[in-house]
Amino acid sequence: MNITQLRYVLAAAASSSMREAAAKLYVSQPALSASIRDLEDEIGTPVFERTNKGITLTDEGREFLTYAKAAVGQYEILEDRYLSRGGEKERFSVSTQHYNFAIRAFAEVIRRMDPDKYDFSIHETKIKEVLDDVSSLKSEVGVVSFSGSGETLIKKLFRDYRLEFTPLMRRDTYVYLWKDHELAERDEISIEEMRDYPCVAFDQSNDGNFHLTEEAMGDYSFDKMIKSDDRATTLELIAELGGYSVGCGMLSEEDSVLRGLVSVKMKEEDPLTIGYITRKGSSLSRYGEEYVSELLKYREI
Repeated sequence: MNITQLRYVLAAAASSSMREAAAKLYVSQPALSASIRDLEDEIGTPVFERTNKGITLTDEGREFLTYAKAAVGQYEILEDRYLSRGGEKERFSVSTQHYNFAIRAFAEVIRRMDPDKYDFSIHETKIKEVLDDVSSLKSEVGVVSFSGSGETLIKKLFRDYRLEFTPLMRRDTYVYLWKDHELAERDEISIEEMRDYPCVAFDQSNDGNFHLTEEAMGDYSFDKMIKSDDRATTLELIAELGGYSVGCGMLSEEDSVLRGLVSVKMKEEDPLTIGYITRKGSSLSRYGEEYVSELLKYREI
């Protein structure tokens, strides 16, 4: 087993077929298939089930994928820190759900500390990937949220991943609408009143066994649902289809991307708790400490 094989498995798991994965990796399909079969022979279990319709992970493969992601993540940290050119660069990484204040805090750290050379990363991604990134130390700090309906599950995952959670704020539930929507002027809206409009939600699907949602009302059965994993796409769909999203009402007038949105209080209550996570027992770099300091400026609880 080697790091190349693990990377091949990750690429294949994110693809619908070996052909698609091979194209992403710029290798031949026979070479990719042979390498993964060699790995499966070595570990004594099939990672993928192959049919004429494509490939899917086996139960054993899903478990293997969890460890493969962690191993590749750790290797990339070492590779980036010790093998990449320009090793004198400052390095820092954050993973976050879709919250503007987390991005503003990241930018403020760069402005204030102003290092001469740096290679910083901010990953705006899914809940599960934020947990994975911080657990594997791909990122020092992660910004996450959970609703009342998802609190028990997410706190279990914090324990399983050995993560410490610090709450920053608790926000009521709001509906996001485009400014010209017929209900945009309302002071309050019931979720039932939105039933005829499409709800656009961030896609939190992954290869794990847990169902996680980013928005409140995660256990509500929406008649019309569109899932997106890109913020710009989500906003475009809300504008074009007269749709809506569910969130915590945190809209910044300084953000030009969000200027077309308005937030309206939802009658139903499923408050979101928003905070940051770090890995238990790990020490933050000076950039991590400064980032946490910036996040704490938003603390309300």
